Amino acid sequence: MPPNAPLVTFGPTPLSLESIIALAERRAESTLEADPQWRARIDRGAAVVDGLLDREGQIYGITTGYGDSCVTAIPLSQVEALPRQLYTFHGCGLGRFLEPEAARAVLATRLQSLCQGVSGVRFTLLERLHACLQEDLLPKIPEEGSVGASGDLTPLSYVAALLCGEREVIWRGETRTAAEAHAELGWEPLTLRPKEALALMNGTAVMTALACQAFGRAEYLLKLATRITALNVAALRGNPNHFEARLFAAKPHPGQSRIAAWLRADLELENLPPRQRLQDRYSLRCAPHVLGVLADSLGWLRGFIETELNSANDNPLIDPDVGDVMHGGHFYGGHIAFAMDSLKTLTANVADLLDRQLALLVDTRYNHGLPSNLSGAPAERAMINHGFKAVQIGASAWAAEALKGTMPASVFSRSTECHNQDKVSMGTIAARDALRVLELTEQVAAAALLAALQGVHLRSDPLPAPLAEMVGALREDFATVVEDRALDGELRRCLERIRARHWMLYPET
Repeated sequence: MPPNAPLVTFGPTPLSLESIIALAERRAESTLEADPQWRARIDRGAAVVDGLLDREGQIYGITTGYGDSCVTAIPLSQVEALPRQLYTFHGCGLGRFLEPEAARAVLATRLQSLCQGVSGVRFTLLERLHACLQEDLLPKIPEEGSVGASGDLTPLSYVAALLCGEREVIWRGETRTAAEAHAELGWEPLTLRPKEALALMNGTAVMTALACQAFGRAEYLLKLATRITALNVAALRGNPNHFEARLFAAKPHPGQSRIAAWLRADLELENLPPRQRLQDRYSLRCAPHVLGVLADSLGWLRGFIETELNSANDNPLIDPDVGDVMHGGHFYGGHIAFAMDSLKTLTANVADLLDRQLALLVDTRYNHGLPSNLSGAPAERAMINHGFKAVQIGASAWAAEALKGTMPASVFSRSTECHNQDKVSMGTIAARDALRVLELTEQVAAAALLAALQGVHLRSDPLPAPLAEMVGALREDFATVVEDRALDGELRRCLERIRARHWMLYPET
């Protein structure tokens, strides 16, 4: 944990998605809200559930079976056993396991939802969930198995099992059993009360956690793509007047205008060499229009994600003040599904843009005098050197795969669970898809960034101060390609820098 790490407080106050990202990356500390009235309200919800057992015949998931089995009555003698049955039979997830960062984000997201105080769980459960986050005791959560309504039942069953000392976990960097980790911590595994397994599992925490991560990566990628565009305008001796403020005042989409302003600041228009064309090709000239769609979408994407993050999204909800049980469908992840389906399309367009810019750089028909394939080899070795030829092929492959990944998941609703879940969101699949498209687009960005670095070196024009500073920072890690060399190691290093948001790019807005 870094010194002076920010403190995130779980409670009734809304959290930002940046708080979830910071906790996932272990850049923040956390605590539970200390207000005794709020803590008492949490326990009052659990007490309402216990009281209802004495008064009502049917409470979904407490005195009935789950899903289509809601018509099956559970005798009071079996009510205590029902929560374990729920997380046990949902232990069927497959696929790769979530990375530790994602698992932390899931714990934080589920905790914040339960902190809304209408899920009928004990404060003790919130304390244990928070303790797992603090101790970095993480459930091993398989990625696949959720249709995104009744929430993320199967992946979240691994959170419930963790609290009960079951299944495998990541503990101190190793795969261990939850029972072993509990013993080393001196913890007694929880026995979940009626409604608590349902409260943990019947929600949108996995898709929302992944959406928080996706948003953070997309926001940084937007800035990086703008900086790469500026470098490419310099390398190709493009026309900076395409980004003039008066021009964008005539079509004033705010995000689009912000991208143009960043490009103007990067290029310091009065200091650039003469332009090569009256009008540059679209991948340069229209870069603010392409990137601006993502920039202008970030606001509503944030709204969808943060509203879901700070919501109670299980079923049924328990009113701790009145004592009512409210049956509904807040586990439905439609907003996250649409946000992530949209984000992957927005992101793939960034991949396509940068791929087109890279194609201009390597082609002597369009690069205005740069060497073929950006080769830095001297004349006597030029015929056997190929510079960035293969990198451009790779970037094209990654861009194509990103574009292929834009098929919306939300339209592939499947009727499941005896047609009880007959319309589902597919939000978790959409979020996973969005992260894959982001991964591919970051690969395109890494290729485009190193190629742009090579291009400005070969051009050898004086650079405006912001670009000169960026080139200086890049030169610490990436040397000019003179004689051909394998670039996979450098591309991977560049990707690490991108994912760590290594370069400070533009001021926060």
